[in-house]
Amino acid sequence: MLTNGPPSGPRKALVLLTAACLTTISSASLADDPYPAQNGGFDMSVKDGAVHAPRADAHAPIGVMADHRHRQGELMLSYRYMGMWMEGNLIGDNNVSPDKIATTVPNRFFGAPGQPPTLRVVPTEMNTDMHMFGGMYGVADRVTLMAMLPYITKDMHHVTYQGGMGTTRLGTFETKTDGIGDASLSALIGLFDGKTAQGTQHLNLILGMSAPTGSIDEEGRILTPMGLQPTVRLPYAMQLGSGTWDLLPGVVYMARSGNFSYGGQYRGWIRLEDENDEGYSLGDLHQGTVWAQYEWAPWISNSIRVAARTQDSIHGIDLNISGPVQTANPDFYGGERVDLLFGVNLVAQRGIICGQRLAAEVGVPVYQDLNGPQLKSDWTFMLGWQKTLGDC
Repeated sequence: MLTNGPPSGPRKALVLLTAACLTTISSASLADDPYPAQNGGFDMSVKDGAVHAPRADAHAPIGVMADHRHRQGELMLSYRYMGMWMEGNLIGDNNVSPDKIATTVPNRFFGAPGQPPTLRVVPTEMNTDMHMFGGMYGVADRVTLMAMLPYITKDMHHVTYQGGMGTTRLGTFETKTDGIGDASLSALIGLFDGKTAQGTQHLNLILGMSAPTGSIDEEGRILTPMGLQPTVRLPYAMQLGSGTWDLLPGVVYMARSGNFSYGGQYRGWIRLEDENDEGYSLGDLHQGTVWAQYEWAPWISNSIRVAARTQDSIHGIDLNISGPVQTANPDFYGGERVDLLFGVNLVAQRGIICGQRLAAEVGVPVYQDLNGPQLKSDWTFMLGWQKTLGDC
């Protein structure tokens, strides 16, 4: 588990590997790029009709997807690792302890056999790791298709309180799930490409769909307040997909003036079905972000970004999910969050790795108001690799 301290175990190895990769690309890119900046808003530099290495700021920060188009016939492959770590609970924007949740928050399922009056099982930490595999293909200069397929791993730590009242802790347990998430296919449609005396600007429309390829019937063993350890359907937060077909609309604007670039994006996740096969639908999600980047040299840029999101609670209920735990209550999902993120983009300009892009971004929440009790975000990390075939 990564919390506020330094990374350890596998994640320490990941951080060290990231540093090594960044150093490798930096060493291969120290010479200034002899080619001019990208033309026409595409991910490439052009000199005498030949395609060369792209600029570092040709893309948005790595945490922003569906941000740029490609020329007709051009293919880009990508891989992203995304990690999110959560610890502690909020009700609204107020911190709340496990003891208070266990003794004061009503259990929605009280009255059913074996259900105590309050929430006697409390999540304390959650880690989510996502491996996102993607590709972008320019079907025309103004239309780029983007396909994404995630592989997700989740684990959640809980504390179980003994019996139906009091603050005596019976023990702890952990649940885990992993598998393919929801696949998506989107189109980026160029609405405007312009040049000014100061630089370039581009406006793209995003139209996409998400397919319900992620599992929504994952199970795991839990520890009940009576000391039993049954295998049950895990709560919504531990499932791997939405179970519904979802509409993914959006719009993205990017501009550059000299070595300074900036942009903004809106993306939505709109559920197209009232309920999935298990009787519920996740809340609609709306996310907006703005960023600014400075390119120190053609091979390196740094970014700062603000991301805000709001999500509704879950509609409906899975009758197989119940228990004295907040994650079993559909009302305890959704809310608002604002993150501040810092990133780096590196693009090799020479040698056998010419055109290879490696980027990283780290984020921390600056505001959270959650439909709680609900686990709060601690920090996020993203590492990504991208390569447009034909560069260099």
